[in-house]
Amino acid sequence: MSLVDWVEAAVLAYFAAVNGLLGLLLVLSALDLRRHHAVTWMADLDALRSSALAPRISVLAPAYGEEATIVESTRSLLGLGYPQLEVVVVVDGSPDRTLEVLREAFELEPVLPVFRRVIPTAEVRAILRSRRAPGLVVVDKANGGKADALNCGLCVASGELACAIDADTIIDPDALLKMVRPFLEDDRVVAAGGTIRPVNGAQVRGGRVVQAGMPRRPLAAMQAVEYLRAFLPGRVGWNRLGGNIIISGAFGLFRRGPTLAIGGYEEGTVGEDMELVARLRRHGHETDGPRRVVFVADPVAWTEVPESLRVLGRQRDRWHRGLADVLWRHRGTLLRPRYGTLGLVAMPAFLLFELLAPVVEAAGLVLLLAEVAVLGIDWDFAALFLLVAYGLGLLLTTATILLDELTYHSFGGARERLRLLPWALVEPLGYRQLTVLWRLRGIVSWLRGSQSWGEMTRAGFGASEPAGPGSGGSSR
Repeated sequence: MSLVDWVEAAVLAYFAAVNGLLGLLLVLSALDLRRHHAVTWMADLDALRSSALAPRISVLAPAYGEEATIVESTRSLLGLGYPQLEVVVVVDGSPDRTLEVLREAFELEPVLPVFRRVIPTAEVRAILRSRRAPGLVVVDKANGGKADALNCGLCVASGELACAIDADTIIDPDALLKMVRPFLEDDRVVAAGGTIRPVNGAQVRGGRVVQAGMPRRPLAAMQAVEYLRAFLPGRVGWNRLGGNIIISGAFGLFRRGPTLAIGGYEEGTVGEDMELVARLRRHGHETDGPRRVVFVADPVAWTEVPESLRVLGRQRDRWHRGLADVLWRHRGTLLRPRYGTLGLVAMPAFLLFELLAPVVEAAGLVLLLAEVAVLGIDWDFAALFLLVAYGLGLLLTTATILLDELTYHSFGGARERLRLLPWALVEPLGYRQLTVLWRLRGIVSWLRGSQSWGEMTRAGFGASEPAGPGSGGSSR
């Protein structure tokens, strides 16, 4: 066999392995969702809502450049139907009027800043409480980045559990009641994550999504398909494999004690959410402490997704840089039985099928072009291969949409859900290739040591035009 033959064989083997894993995750997801519904469909959320024994949850919302959305999202958090709730908004040296609009909307007044600074953070200028909402705490601090803001929130908070969200996120009213269940059922659970859906296209009133809907703009609509596929079969399927190492920074619930014990969020990475999960699991294995990380599909958080290629490209570049950084930081767990499924399943899979995926896809495309230009090509084989690749991707997406139809009805009525199908047909043609380029750029940026966060343009909930710069949380 020539070198080209070996490369072709490797690409085909990789293609088969990736699709085999995706198919396995889809099957495991269906099994896990069936079990989850059997256990929880009669769950009495009202009993938990009125219980004085429910663990106290502190919701941590770092805010930087969130003037357009902060009041709506804070109202949403305060209105969550959870009995023991504290909301800690950390204004991380925001250059806009984020703090001022909070002060005006909630009648904030300063209190004595007494708290245990377990983790060093940037200077805390003031702690304020609301005269209108007793459960609201606002921290005004010097800018230190998203991880620093979250660590400050962990120190100020008083809850047994801490829920980290982005300040531009809207959580469904019963989301915390559903998210807390794994912690009540199993002391080994150290963290849990929920589903993220695009708020673009939904109707928002009073800090609540009152009507789900598909985004109207093409770029956001394709992200809606992508998010559905990533969370439903992807994250749920990993529950059965015992290998979840990703909890979205937009919506995750953690045991606060173990999180403080390991030093909170790591400041030297743009993938602080994934890094924290990997470190919590690693620490649990090393100390025989809680180390299970679960994904719960029915708690939903809504967030605004980018509607411009430039902003989306920066986001995906940052995500892939974060993935590369986390896998490198925790390379000591790779293939080591001491770390159970973290080292033997999750780390190898994320290395081969997530981090290196754009490299292999790009290599396959370059090889195809080289054969066309230099060696000639079997067009029948090439057409068949591309058709099979497209068909398998479409089959996976269609099965995911069907699974969602049988369970959560993510996008409201039947008409809205049918609007997913055309975008499922279009998404692999062009959009997919763009994400490959952005992720490749992320690998190059990581190799160069880039820690750039980039800016995120927000339109604000219910608005249609961009209102100003932001970062999707907190920024340097």
